[in-house]
Amino acid sequence: MEFRVIPVIYYRQSVCEVGCGVIIFQALMDSLLSAYSTTSDDEDESMARARPEFPAAKRAKPDSPNPKPITTPSYRQSLSSNLPTEAEAPIPGRYISKRERAALASGGLVSDPSPPSLPLISPELGTLSVSELPHSVLSKLRHPMKGRANLGQTPEAVTITLHGHTKPVNTVQWSRSHAHLLASAGMDHTICIWNVWSGEQKRARILNFHKAAVKDVKWSEQGLYVLSCGYDCSSRLIDVERGREAQVFKEDQVVGVVKFHPDNSNIFLSGGSKGLLKLWDVRMGRVVHEYTRSLGPVLDVEFSADGKQLISSSDESRSNLSENSIIVWDVSRQVPLSNQVYVEAYTCPCIRYHPKDPYFIAQSNGNYIAIFSSKSPFKLDKYRRYESHGVFGFPIKCNFSLGGDMVASGSSDGCIYFYDSTTSGLVRKIKAHEQACIDVSFHPAIPTVVATCSWNGEICIFD
Repeated sequence: MEFRVIPVIYYRQSVCEVGCGVIIFQALMDSLLSAYSTTSDDEDESMARARPEFPAAKRAKPDSPNPKPITTPSYRQSLSSNLPTEAEAPIPGRYISKRERAALASGGLVSDPSPPSLPLISPELGTLSVSELPHSVLSKLRHPMKGRANLGQTPEAVTITLHGHTKPVNTVQWSRSHAHLLASAGMDHTICIWNVWSGEQKRARILNFHKAAVKDVKWSEQGLYVLSCGYDCSSRLIDVERGREAQVFKEDQVVGVVKFHPDNSNIFLSGGSKGLLKLWDVRMGRVVHEYTRSLGPVLDVEFSADGKQLISSSDESRSNLSENSIIVWDVSRQVPLSNQVYVEAYTCPCIRYHPKDPYFIAQSNGNYIAIFSSKSPFKLDKYRRYESHGVFGFPIKCNFSLGGDMVASGSSDGCIYFYDSTTSGLVRKIKAHEQACIDVSFHPAIPTVVATCSWNGEICIFD
């Protein structure tokens, strides 16, 4: 270690000179201290002046790991709702610069992004259980074979009227696995789930996930799920029990009809306004097959009982002959087996396969139901048809009874028409609604129970 000797020179100064030097030195230190302490933007001036004398205090820790209050976000928030409010105070101890404080004061900066929106949940209005059902109804539901003796009988009169839709109802469908529940799809953007025989609140759920009119709804065979479609260019799989949307399948066309595969509820078919038929796989959430043939808007689709064929009905009214209006497709090969099935210049808003016999029917805007063979060459039966009701441009639907011995159809005059499926003769006509009766659905366990829906938004249960 090297030592150096530094000479010290003493100067004689007067008391006056020493006092002036002290004053000058103090002024210089004050100016330096002021210059260096005001350059930071994250401390107040009072703290900066005190810093040379006292060490900086450590940042205070919050009392809890999540001191910020948790708020439930609105499902339809506007952009302005993302701005912080007085209730959304910053986390204690978090660094906030002067620039950020100024921006927050003027409302021009968002300090903390809002949490992601939770999935929309539909309100629970009533119960989905069978706890409130009358004993007589519950007995028929639990022992459906007892009701088979009433096959071939028609309902007598309206027993229950359901009000909830504010616009026309496009379809009604019973659940096969939970036969006390009925689903309805309306032009008022909603799907209603009805506990039909419940003592108090019959409307158990209002599913309002669609942003436009709902055209179709189908029950899944796997749990309490419904598949719906509509004018918002989407099909939606909805968990009815939880009241939540499970999956959304977007398209570039208005989706008018959906249909589950008869052997696999993970597969469904959709048809839309651009004439596109798409086969979707729910597990992958994407299209696995497409059936294209320059069709008009698809009105209805139907699978055969074995799921190997499907039938599509489309609007081909732009031409004199309705070629391609009804097409039978091979499901796996994605090719049409016949496109000369129905050559009359009428559109067919509904198609149904007979549950047992090899034929299918098509509701025609010619005010009758046509009958076709379900075997190649899929010929039209020229000697039989179901005719007494009126269609007149309404999307009137028809359905077979449980055993297939009867056909029921809605009508533009608001009545239900029951036909003998074998002889095609009219069995009975029942007045159901003041406006057009759009759909008729037979109950899956009680043969004499039928649900109908109307153009005025009314739903009726006949027994």
